[in-house]
Amino acid sequence: MEIRQLNYFIAVAEERHFGRAAKRLHMAQPPLSQQIRQLEDQLGVQLLNRTTRRVDLTAAGQLLLDRGRQIVNDVETLRADVYQVGKGATGVLRVGFSGSATYGVMPRIARLTKQVLPGLSLALNGEMLTPSMEAGLRNGTLDAALLRPPVASEEIDYRVVTQEPLVVALPSFSALAVDRPVAMHELQDQDFIAYSPESVLNRITSDLCRQAGFQPRITQVVGETSTMLAFVAAGGGIAVMPSSVRAFQLDGVAYREIDNVPPVELAVAWLRGHPSALLQNFLDIVATATADAATPAPADERLPPS
Repeated sequence: MEIRQLNYFIAVAEERHFGRAAKRLHMAQPPLSQQIRQLEDQLGVQLLNRTTRRVDLTAAGQLLLDRGRQIVNDVETLRADVYQVGKGATGVLRVGFSGSATYGVMPRIARLTKQVLPGLSLALNGEMLTPSMEAGLRNGTLDAALLRPPVASEEIDYRVVTQEPLVVALPSFSALAVDRPVAMHELQDQDFIAYSPESVLNRITSDLCRQAGFQPRITQVVGETSTMLAFVAAGGGIAVMPSSVRAFQLDGVAYREIDNVPPVELAVAWLRGHPSALLQNFLDIVATATADAATPAPADERLPPS
């Protein structure tokens, strides 16, 4: 039994007339009658009681009509679902992102995804460091990542989508919490709250401190941006962070720009050689969500890897 034959039978069963069914199917009546006869022969039962004026269903025909409608509907639904998945319009995409992206681009990306592709579900994994996201992309637990370059693995492709200046988060009672930018050398006597050593931002901060003539005095290492800011608010030290964290307003924390330091980049990354329509649609959404950000700096103006 073929879906085509089911559609022919349903049309005849609903119209109760071969002529009207043929007109509905845009075909001649003799081939339609032949197809129904073949279907009855295949099933080994009579489906229709035929008279010169009308067609009635046998018990077997009524069962086939009821079940056939559901089968045809399921096939059409399946066809539409397969098409949507093939075009990347529906499915689940596992996305990792850095802690500071929580307060910057990720809300925009999530909102735009819901608007543009409501069938695409994002499984979000936040507060991740770049090495962990690289590992997730390589082992298949992540499909995409919003991370801070540079990327160590040659298996991973990435595209810089935005850059942002660095700020220092200070306890609001700090003498440096004045209404002016802060120079790096002014931070040399401060206690630093930092991400773990494998963090790109940790390496960038250490490089900037060395260039300013001192080694940062790290007194607390934390894994989450929100925890870091909580320590700052409690007077535990200062933290150098991307400016997007300004969106996280916490009593006791003041943010000040840092003079004469390069911006940091945020990139969307994926495993090389594993493209999909779903991933491409997500990359397009990321590009749209970050289109109002500054153009990435030329390579010679970016912070070098350490």
